[in-house]
Amino acid sequence: MALVTIAFAPATPAAAQNQMDAFHWINFHDAKDEPTAAWVTASMRTEKWTAIREIGVEYDSAVVITSNRESAQAPPPEDQYTVWSVSLSKKNVQPLLRVSNPRILDWTSFSGQMAPELGLIYDDCYACAATTYFTTLYYNYAEHGWRARWVHGNQAAALHVAAKVDGVEHTEVYGLLMEHDGRQILGKWDHFDYGKAKVAEDYVYQYSVDPLTGLEQTLLLADPHNAALEMRLCQIDPTQAEPALQPLVAGQDSALCQELNKANAKPEHRRPTLTPPANNHGLSSPPGARPKAAKN
Repeated sequence: MALVTIAFAPATPAAAQNQMDAFHWINFHDAKDEPTAAWVTASMRTEKWTAIREIGVEYDSAVVITSNRESAQAPPPEDQYTVWSVSLSKKNVQPLLRVSNPRILDWTSFSGQMAPELGLIYDDCYACAATTYFTTLYYNYAEHGWRARWVHGNQAAALHVAAKVDGVEHTEVYGLLMEHDGRQILGKWDHFDYGKAKVAEDYVYQYSVDPLTGLEQTLLLADPHNAALEMRLCQIDPTQAEPALQPLVAGQDSALCQELNKANAKPEHRRPTLTPPANNHGLSSPPGARPKAAKN
């Protein structure tokens, strides 16, 4: 079985520098990392994979990404990927996700600035009308292992659905938002326009992490919270998003957002005109003023 690495190099936010000192990506060509790579390979010897793509180490656990190719003739884009948590003390191996086309993003702050989590987006299939999902990978201190957020089976937070339904116009608006306590949340607005068939439908989701328990939350918002999140999502400026997190921002240029922003735009205050009109010669009298008596 081959050991192969691909270039994933997420940056570390300045606020999380100290905490992230405990994390590093394995360099398969560095002698210092050879023992860890050998341990992971031995621990996963009985699992199904053809190449180890990435090993990220934090404390006593590694997050590992492997690919599996069904046959020697299969093209590389058809590889299926698995994200694992591998113990570096007990050789325990736990699969977290099985995905297509994984893309590692940057570090996020869903659980606070001092506990960054690694953003990951992926598809549920290759060469199909795929759904793109988002999750974060994080080290769980209580369990001494890596975990993934908002996961049900191999699904997580749905970002984009490529499949189309005849007669239905589906608009998707999503983006990262910063809360007052420094945590990030992911907002997603799905708007379904059925034309004259029936009234349009809106579904507004908020993906977050509870600051007290550290558990992930998936909320379907109702009035008035959904309208507030719709407005926040449409007001995101995509040009200001961090480049490594750019895939998590979309839909702000849609007609849906343009109409919402226009409807909520503050009216311009008209400045008073201070310049007298051109025909003003100082001959008019204020209302109710008594005319002066003429002199003999």
